[in-house]
Amino acid sequence: MRAVPSPKIWVTGLTVGATAVVVALAVQADRGAKPTATATPPSASATAKPSPKESESAKPTRVPDGSGTGRRIVYSLGQERVWLVDASEATRRTFTVWPGTVDPDPGKYTVGQRTEDPITGSDGVKIEHVVYFAVQSGVNVAFSNAVDGSSPPPPEDGTQTGGIRMKTGDGSALWTFGTAGTTVTVVE
Repeated sequence: MRAVPSPKIWVTGLTVGATAVVVALAVQADRGAKPTATATPPSASATAKPSPKESESAKPTRVPDGSGTGRRIVYSLGQERVWLVDASEATRRTFTVWPGTVDPDPGKYTVGQRTEDPITGSDGVKIEHVVYFAVQSGVNVAFSNAVDGSSPPPPEDGTQTGGIRMKTGDGSALWTFGTAGTTVTVVE
């Protein structure tokens, strides 16, 4: 008669296998491109960009034509606005943003790497809820919000930043909605 392994052995084997898969995926994700921080803080004489008006963020606007169909994030370069659109074509949230100095080309992208914990953005500001979706001219383009809720400082001359910054509540909503593999459509 053949001995059958105990349930503890099966559970242990499955746990070890699952742990190995998670570690392999974490190592693979860690090899991806990451934003770099500048060592020079913003100029003390620089003035911050004005905050998007609450009424602008709150007022409903129509999702731009040509932004595709299905569940997606839509980013309008001209309107400096984002829409979170569900599978039924309903807009779950829309809000204005502060774009970086490097814009992605119009087109379709996919959310790749995400970083929830605070990191230092290319403008020297602590940011969180970072959702990467494109690389343009060697610069990572990602959605994020400042940990302290502030607007980004004006970039120093020649500094290339790909961060698309938003208010804290909007950053949290985009983080929840923009899971890996989510489509991001960029329109003019």
